[in-house]
Amino acid sequence: MAGDVVPAVVNLDLEGPRINRHVYGHFAEHLGRCIYGGFYVGEDSGIPNEGGIRLDAVEALRALDIPNLRWPGGCFADEYHWKDGIGPKADRPAMVNTHWGNVEENNHFGTHEFMALCELLGTEPYISGNVGSGTVAEMSDWVEYLTRDGDSPMVRLRKANGRDEPWRVRFWGLGNETWGCGGNMTAEHYANEARRYATYCRDHDGNRLYRIAAGASDFDYAWTEALMKQLSHLGCRRVERPLYQAVSVHYYTITGSWEHKGSSTEFGTDDYYATMARAARVDEVLTGHANVMDCYDPQREIGLVLDEWGTWWDVEPGTNPGFLYQQNTLRDALVAGVHFDIFHKHADRLVMANIAQTVNVLQAMILTDPESEALVLTPTYHVFEMNKGHQDAAGLRVDLPGRSPSKRIGDDDLATVSVSASRKDGKVLFSLSNLDAEEEAEVDLDLRGGGVGEVTARILTAGALQAHNTPERPDAVAPRPYDGVRPTGKGLRVRLPAHSFVTVEGAVA
Repeated sequence: MAGDVVPAVVNLDLEGPRINRHVYGHFAEHLGRCIYGGFYVGEDSGIPNEGGIRLDAVEALRALDIPNLRWPGGCFADEYHWKDGIGPKADRPAMVNTHWGNVEENNHFGTHEFMALCELLGTEPYISGNVGSGTVAEMSDWVEYLTRDGDSPMVRLRKANGRDEPWRVRFWGLGNETWGCGGNMTAEHYANEARRYATYCRDHDGNRLYRIAAGASDFDYAWTEALMKQLSHLGCRRVERPLYQAVSVHYYTITGSWEHKGSSTEFGTDDYYATMARAARVDEVLTGHANVMDCYDPQREIGLVLDEWGTWWDVEPGTNPGFLYQQNTLRDALVAGVHFDIFHKHADRLVMANIAQTVNVLQAMILTDPESEALVLTPTYHVFEMNKGHQDAAGLRVDLPGRSPSKRIGDDDLATVSVSASRKDGKVLFSLSNLDAEEEAEVDLDLRGGGVGEVTARILTAGALQAHNTPERPDAVAPRPYDGVRPTGKGLRVRLPAHSFVTVEGAVA
């Protein structure tokens, strides 16, 4: 049915759950060149910086209105001991990053540097604590060091390191991937550990923690059930406040094997469609975990957090296999667009999501050149920027009453047209993707309960699915104004070229 008109009904006066801005969150791990050479270049670098933090990266990311940044991992979090990363840099002990490249980590980027980065970005920190190789006391001390006022051992240590006032740090991860690199635990064992760690991660001086239990990978619903049971059966009594406030899950878009994931830039149409089908299955993942959570938490007080997601390809030829550096094409951008439409659909349960990762690693927003000051904005960066109006907006239900175009990909039916919408501050924002590699589509937005005045539209596409940005061609895939939207008697008709992402914005009339 490629090329047919797709009807889409949107009730502008029936606002749904708020799209939490934190589903547009980010992730920065001590992995490859994400921190060193990405965010952090050191105070002696010739690249403009503040305290070693690269300012052009900060400027670019501020344009995305980043709501939160997860750090220091990932797998690295569970071998990171935070006290090694404070105090004079010359006195900080080095360590070996055994997970990512087996390289030496000098700990020059630590707690104070991360908090300075968050302040420059205007974002909230999300700290992932060490459960795998750490201790309860170690994480408890970290919370105290960052958030306590007045006088205490950790407060005195913080002040000795140059920070008098505490920071506000709401988001704390109770470990990471504890089923694997975070300790190879069983679900039941980790559920007990999560209770123990959560108990000693305390609220200090009005800093109310939002504790996130390390959850499952992909479709492991039994892991989520083990965590939810811990919250609902504490001596058969209802607790005033749960020990942890959210449960996480991880889901990556991978089409090959872990050993041979395929090239980020050299792929055919079949590989493209397999990628889109895999990406769309995040809807199944979120639905499945939410259904388990509903059995124990029908009021939906516990949040679901997808704190690692994105595409994962083979590293670029000639780069360290442990650094996970990959290019980022139009295909990756369309993966992001589909994810966000699905995130908006799950706004009643999904409270946070973090793309992996922000700079130079996996599906990055920014690529930096280690040999120059060049900084490249990826196609995925542009999807985040075009979609930022959805943050904290009221979701609007989009119904596709007719038979939408689709393709059979293996055992899956891939809908090739994806639409989401939201309303905020008197404006409505529509996001539309056409995943068909070769055929255009048209969408009739049947607007009910109101109308939309004059609209502005932008499009992200390119001549080839493999198109990507480089220092020599930084705008090969970049948004541009779009005139493929026209009014109809019932709303708007939007023409979607093949493999394109379009946003349409207008004031509600």
